[in-house]
Amino acid sequence: MFFSLAALFSCQQAKKGAETKTFEPVLTAEEAEAGKFTAEVMLKMKRLGETTLSPDGKTVVYGVTVVDAERNKSYTNLYAQTVGDTVATRLTCGNHKDLNARFSPDGKSLYFLSDRSGSLQLWKMDADGGHPSPMPGFGTEVAGFELSPAGDKVWYTAQVKVDSTAKDLHPGLPEAKAMIYDDLMARHWNYWLDGTYSHLFVADFRNGKAENAKDITAGGAWDVPLAPYFDLSEIAWNHSGTQIAYTAKKLHGKAYAESTDSDIYLYDLATGETRNLTEGMPGYDRYPLFSPDDRKIAWTSMERAGNESDKERLFVADLATGAKSYLTGGFDYNAQSLQWADDETLYFIAPIEATHQICRVRTLADEAGADRGPNVEVLTEGLHDYTSIRYADGKLLAAKTTLTMAPELFVVEPGCPGDTQMTFMNRPIYEKIRMGEVQKRWVPTTDGKRMLTWVLLPPDFDPTKKYPTLLYCQGGPQSVVSQRWSYRWNLALMASQGYVVVAPNRRGLPSFGQEWLDQISGDYSGQNIRDYLSAIDDVAKEPWVDTARLGCVGASYGGYSVYYLAGHHEKRFKAFIAHCGMFNFESFYLSTEELWFPNNDIGGPYWKEDPVTRRSYAHSPHKFADRWDTPILIIVGLQDFRIPYTESLQAFTAARLKGLDARLVAFEDEGHQVFKPQNSLLWHREFFGWLDKYLKK
Repeated sequence: MFFSLAALFSCQQAKKGAETKTFEPVLTAEEAEAGKFTAEVMLKMKRLGETTLSPDGKTVVYGVTVVDAERNKSYTNLYAQTVGDTVATRLTCGNHKDLNARFSPDGKSLYFLSDRSGSLQLWKMDADGGHPSPMPGFGTEVAGFELSPAGDKVWYTAQVKVDSTAKDLHPGLPEAKAMIYDDLMARHWNYWLDGTYSHLFVADFRNGKAENAKDITAGGAWDVPLAPYFDLSEIAWNHSGTQIAYTAKKLHGKAYAESTDSDIYLYDLATGETRNLTEGMPGYDRYPLFSPDDRKIAWTSMERAGNESDKERLFVADLATGAKSYLTGGFDYNAQSLQWADDETLYFIAPIEATHQICRVRTLADEAGADRGPNVEVLTEGLHDYTSIRYADGKLLAAKTTLTMAPELFVVEPGCPGDTQMTFMNRPIYEKIRMGEVQKRWVPTTDGKRMLTWVLLPPDFDPTKKYPTLLYCQGGPQSVVSQRWSYRWNLALMASQGYVVVAPNRRGLPSFGQEWLDQISGDYSGQNIRDYLSAIDDVAKEPWVDTARLGCVGASYGGYSVYYLAGHHEKRFKAFIAHCGMFNFESFYLSTEELWFPNNDIGGPYWKEDPVTRRSYAHSPHKFADRWDTPILIIVGLQDFRIPYTESLQAFTAARLKGLDARLVAFEDEGHQVFKPQNSLLWHREFFGWLDKYLKK
C-alpha cells in the first residue's frame, strides 16, 4: 500500500506517465496586466525552506512551499540544485508536505519527513527523487530527525506523555472537559499543556529501519528542542557519531515561567551518561555545533537569565579540558547561524545597522579564554539580510532577502566582493509586478543620536504628488527592522498600495549595539516613543508627504505602541491599526505565560514597589484611553496566550465607549500571528480597507 502511494507522489514516476496533481500558483491575467503587488499576489510567491548539502558539498536540496488559498492549505516539495548552478530539479511532487531532507553518508539517498501517509513520518528516496518509501520502526509521529555521520544511527524527536491529565486523575469521567494544573505555564503561545513534551530519542538505523530506540530525555517534563519554536538546530551529532549535544531548559512551573536559563547537554552513546556543558551560565545557551575534529563545541549564549533579548555571544569550549572561550567579547553585535569552516574558524551571521551580514572569527585568537578585544571580520556589506548559511568547499551557501525580494539562495565566496544568485523561484512574479524604492535615512533623535529609518516609496513614485504615509511600529520589542521579507507585515506590500512607509529602528532594537537595545527595558513609554515621533516628523517635512493623511500601525509591542501613541499623538494621525497589542499592563502581567519577559521589560508584577515598576504601570496605555480621538482597527487571534486576546477586547471596548469609529477582527484559529491562507487574505483586506477608508478620502 505504501509503495503504491510512493509511486503516485514521485516526480520520477510522474515523468513516466503516472498522474500526479501538484498545485502550482500562477498569476491571473488580470493580476499580470495590473502589475500591482497585492496580498493575493504575495500569497502566490514560492517560499524557500530548509537547505541541506550533500556530503561532497556540491549539491543542495531545499524545500519550496506554495500556498493554495482556495483550499486554505500549503504544500512543500523538495528540489535539488548543483551549488553555483541556476538549474533546479524537482525531486518530489504532490499536494503534501515533504521537508527536513538529509543525505545518506554516501550521497546516493535522501531521507525526509513527509505527511503523505497521514502523519509526519520518515521517508527515503534516491537522490534523484526516485523510489520513495516510508521508513518503519518509529511507532509515532516524527517531528524532526538527523542521521549519524555514518548513517548507522538516528536521533529523532517525538511527543511523550509525562504529566497526569484530568482524565488520569478522574478516569471514571471520560466525557468531562477539564484541564487541571498545579503550577504556572499551563499554556504557552497558542497551546495548552496536555501532559506531553517533545523528547529526544536515539535509535539504531539498519536496513532502513529504526531499532532499539531509547528516550535519552526520559521522564523530563521539559522540551527538546525548546518550546515554542522547537528548532532542530538546537540538537547536533558529533562527527564520529558517538555523542549528541542538545539544548534543554530543565525547569518546571514558576521557575520555567520566570527564567530563560537553558543549557547545552552532552549525551554519550557508549556510556549513556549526560553532562551539562554550560552549568553556571544563567541565560539562554543554544545551537551547539561540533568542530570538524570533535575536540571543540561552539554555541550561542546569553549572559542574563530573564532577558530573552540579551546579546547572543559566541562561545567555544574545549571538550577535553572544559575551558571556555568567549570569541565575540569585543564585538557589540549578536552571533547567529554558526558554521565551522575548519577546526579553528567559524562563520556566523550578525545583525549590523538593520542588515544581517556574514562574519568570521578564528578560535586561536582567544585560545586561553581571555577577552582579547575585537577579533571578528565582517565579510559582507550591503542592504540585505543573510538569514542562514551553510559552509562547504571554501564557499558559503546563503539564504538572502531584502525588503523587496523574498528569500533566495546565493553563493558567497569569502574574500570576494558580492555574491552570486542561484535560485530564482519568484522570477515569473517579479517580472510582472512593480516594486517601489527603499531609502535609507538617518534621523536625528531628541537625545542627540542618529536613528536608521527605512522609507519605502510607492511604485511609480512622483515627487510632485502628496502621498498618505504610515508609521510602522515594530514588535518584539527587541527585533530589528531589517531587510527581512515578511508574509505578514510586508512593508513593500504597504508601499505598493500607494503609501509611503516610515519604518524606524527606534530604541530597543538590535544591530546598533547593546546599549541601544537595552534602553527600552523599563522605559516603554520613554525614548523609543520619542524616536517614533522623530521619525514620522522628520519624513513628514518632505513635500511628498501629506501630513493630513498619516496613519500608524503595529503588532505585539508595536500594538502597544499604537495604543500608547493613540493617547499621545497630538493629532498627528488619522487612523490607527493595532494587532495583538498590550493595552492594560496589570491584566497583561497576570494572564501572559512567559513571565521573564514582563519581569525584564516592565519591572515585574504591579504590586512590586520600585521606581521602574511604578513608572511602567503608570504609563500603561489603558490609563490614557480617555484621550483617544482617532479611528482604530484592532486585530487579534483568540489562541494568543503570549499577549492574551482579552487585551485587544479591552482596547476595543474602550474605543467604542469613547464613541470612536472602531472595528474588532478576531480570528478563532490563530494565535499571536496569522498564518492560515484565507485568514491572511482577510487580514490584509481589512488592514488596507481601514487605511483606505480614512487615509485616501
